[in-house]
Amino acid sequence: MNETTPITMKDIARELGVSVATVSRALKNSPRISKDKREMIQTYAREHNFIPNIIGSALRHSKATPIKLIGVIVPEFIHYYFASVLTGIEEEARARGYRIMVALSDEKYEREVRICDDFYKNKVCGVIVSQAKDTTQYDHFQRLIDHGVPVVFYDRICTGVDASRVVVDDYMGAFTAVRHMIDTGCKRIAFYGASMNLEIAKNRYNGYKDALQRSGLLIDESLVRLCDNRAAAEAITPDLLSMENRPDAFFAINDDTAIGILYTAKRMGFAVPDEVSVCGFTNGNRAVACDPMLTTVEQRGKLVGEEAANILIGQVEGDIPRNKVEKRVVRTRLVIRGTTK
Repeated sequence: MNETTPITMKDIARELGVSVATVSRALKNSPRISKDKREMIQTYAREHNFIPNIIGSALRHSKATPIKLIGVIVPEFIHYYFASVLTGIEEEARARGYRIMVALSDEKYEREVRICDDFYKNKVCGVIVSQAKDTTQYDHFQRLIDHGVPVVFYDRICTGVDASRVVVDDYMGAFTAVRHMIDTGCKRIAFYGASMNLEIAKNRYNGYKDALQRSGLLIDESLVRLCDNRAAAEAITPDLLSMENRPDAFFAINDDTAIGILYTAKRMGFAVPDEVSVCGFTNGNRAVACDPMLTTVEQRGKLVGEEAANILIGQVEGDIPRNKVEKRVVRTRLVIRGTTK
């Protein structure tokens, strides 16, 4: 057999002396094929780099048979949280016989619209998405649903579309983090957040605000800033730390922003956490790569991805009615390290 020619199920069947139907069933892990024969066929396929033609296979079946290909839209790849969500989606999908097609919106609405159109043309069985920051119109998501393609949102949910979603408990994560800083003596806590058109930004701000109010502390709007990345944090933090009545703590919407605050505070000569406390939200790899290590809210992105894939596949296979909106919340956990007292 030519090494450059992709191996087919017919090739596997001929080499192992079985029918093509047996190969197909074995690769789908069908219990109709004995365990030994399944393992023999699967091992041979793996060793010879067999790649199934998913789209071709789906087109050979009736319209009632969904293509086992899930479209996933990620706002950005470099963020640890989105990478961990993607891991959860892929692992759950693979375990249940599905493949994923991943596309990057790069936080752009127009690109997100094109991706949805491409996914529909490629006959995906469903779409898992975290919307772009500047998305304020949702017709492209509604079109998918109207054409029978289920959509599941994760992290950044779309309130304008009646679809299933998986989120972390953003409100309680923020509330718990801010209460921790208050309990350790902080009284002037700044909040760095994202655009309020995102539900996660609203929920984290509300958690911050309620933690202050329930502790009898006033909300100072001069300490609330639109800032959700490290570069912006390094640009605006010097102004806050130069105030006469400066903040003694910062709560940031993600770890990268928190690390920008930490770096700036140290560069300006402030002792962390004795003079300035810092808390992030993610618990990615960078949280333990800074000095001191970052106190942060753990989002458990892998579990979010698993739950999102579980809902979508359930809707595709009929275990969950397509008109039922599933809402699942993954609990957060405060991880206390060296940037808070």
